Amino acid sequence: MANTYTQLYTHLVFAVKYRQALIRPSFREEVERYMTGILQNKKHKLLAIYLMPDHAHILVGQNPNISLSATVNVLKTETTKFIKEKGFSPFRFSWQEGFGAFSHSRKELDRVIKYILNQPEHHKKRTFREEYLALLRRYEIDFDEQYLFDFFDREE
Repeated sequence: MANTYTQLYTHLVFAVKYRQALIRPSFREEVERYMTGILQNKKHKLLAIYLMPDHAHILVGQNPNISLSATVNVLKTETTKFIKEKGFSPFRFSWQEGFGAFSHSRKELDRVIKYILNQPEHHKKRTFREEYLALLRRYEIDFDEQYLFDFFDREE
């Protein structure tokens, strides 16, 4: 019987609905651990995760048997339920529709892991909007700004 061998590394980025800063430091790590468990249960390999107050960065070695969209959907759905059940936020919590996914080679992993784990420092210099647009441009992804996340620092 033949086996399947893959090396699929993906940097996922998605945002809290309305870009509200609802992920508090007091429960951030617990939600990250919960997301880690979801990914492990789906046989993905988590390489790095950091939840900013209004968005998430996750680097994962993908299980090729589960689509990227299904993975993000289960992460968003289950963490929304978890945050509500735990009463972490007095406000209605949910994730925005859509996500960014950027593939990486094995040689890039150390750099991407450092980038993800250094998010608080990184965002002292650059907004999430600036960061996300830079990722889209770096990877030469065609996009229409009207279909991006809701950015309230949008230049009109």
